[in-house]
Amino acid sequence: MKHGKKYTEAAKLVNRATAYEPEEAIALVKKTATAKFDETIEVHIRTGCDGRHAEQQIRGAVVLPNGTGKTVRVLVFAKGDKVAEAEAAGADYVGGDELIPRIQNDGWLDFDVVVATPDMMGVVGRLGKVLGPKGLMPNPKAGTVTMDVTKAVNDIKAGKIEYRLDKTNIVHVPVGKASFTEDALKENFNALMDAIVKAKPSALKGQYLRSITLTSTMGPGVKVSVAKF
Repeated sequence: MKHGKKYTEAAKLVNRATAYEPEEAIALVKKTATAKFDETIEVHIRTGCDGRHAEQQIRGAVVLPNGTGKTVRVLVFAKGDKVAEAEAAGADYVGGDELIPRIQNDGWLDFDVVVATPDMMGVVGRLGKVLGPKGLMPNPKAGTVTMDVTKAVNDIKAGKIEYRLDKTNIVHVPVGKASFTEDALKENFNALMDAIVKAKPSALKGQYLRSITLTSTMGPGVKVSVAKF
């Protein structure tokens, strides 16, 4: 894969053989984010888990203290007085059965997170084939299946992110934007890592965190030392 001039210049600043302390890694990632748009800063955590075993799955959510820098569109499935509650909390879309054909047949997916009250999961379940592969299915572990829709919507709008293992047992999550200060990114990174460390499956034998890499959308990856975690 041929990289552009900017990427090549940025890559020269990073020693691929070095695992940096988080502070250094964050400073480097900010320095190498040279695109014309505000790049997203992501963390990729390779774990020693085997996601094929249910007891080694990692899934949860954490509110980043400084948000993600992204405007998140929230869809809430609710009925009765929960509809007004969701609207008052600032949900972008609220509805029930009538949304099923829109999503299933018209391919409407103008939302980033789906929240549902438990009594609506029968309805939402019919969308499993559409929402599941996109990682949009509400889940109690992530706090997106709940009667407290106000808290759910507020947390998501404030910068709540979900983390989960992918098929290769890696967790990929955004921790902010290149325009964030180093301190803001550090606080977000630490909040995420605290959550990931606490989520360690008790069934896991051997090393939990194999490697941590920080990267911006267009920049090179920067290895972070796993020693302190």
